Amino acid sequence: MKRNVRAWMRAEVVEGTEVALLVAVSRAPIAEEELTVTAGGKPASVVESRDPAGNRLHVLGPLPAGTLEITYTATGVGPAPVPEPEPVDAVVHLRPSRYCEVDEFGRIAPEVVGERTGLGAARAVVDWVHGHLDYVPGSSTISDSARSTYMSRKGVCRDYAHLTATLLRASGIPARCTSVYAPGLSPMDFHLVVEALVEGSWRVLDATHLAPRASMVAIASGQDAAETAFMTTLTGDVQLTAMQVSAVVDPELPVERWDEPVVLR
Repeated sequence: MKRNVRAWMRAEVVEGTEVALLVAVSRAPIAEEELTVTAGGKPASVVESRDPAGNRLHVLGPLPAGTLEITYTATGVGPAPVPEPEPVDAVVHLRPSRYCEVDEFGRIAPEVVGERTGLGAARAVVDWVHGHLDYVPGSSTISDSARSTYMSRKGVCRDYAHLTATLLRASGIPARCTSVYAPGLSPMDFHLVVEALVEGSWRVLDATHLAPRASMVAIASGQDAAETAFMTTLTGDVQLTAMQVSAVVDPELPVERWDEPVVLR
């Protein structure tokens, strides 16, 4: 299975703005790849590095005032190596984070999971979130967290992921949020899912049920959306004015069976 992905963004920036991007395929082998950045009609400075989680981070700037245009393409994206858990993962990914108030779900999580453990507990969480939330584009903001999503019972992929990760951590299952390119997603966009550390493996979970997990391509992993955002303003000001994301798979989308364990590759 091969995937082809593309992300294009246009924004207006003020003089001296610096931006961090998390849009590059992070784990999988790539046949061809290109990142082009122009600011004010001229090529902009781009520095690539890895953040502490191992994600491929691109820092742009300082940028001149004007229009910023970013295009990332990766073709022939093959299967990635199976992600190997680190000993520290079982500690780090049980902790509360900015959008995942784990401590506040200590009584709620047992009601969701019951006596289940392992994969059974993880499936119970996904089924609960999928069954109790309505997917409503535009219904949440950057300030919404697992708490507010639990109360409102609606949201988009980031809200589903935050609530899923929070319930998993509150149940004693390490969980991280991972941004992905998701062939089959409609409308197409960057997508946020959850990886749960169950029975020694990172299993990908998606309570939205909007795209087959087996064809997803990992971009960045972290505690929540604060650590996986596709664009972060470091200094200055950025106003995103347009964005297009595409992701396709060759030869065809895999058939999704939501009750089967899947590793994100």
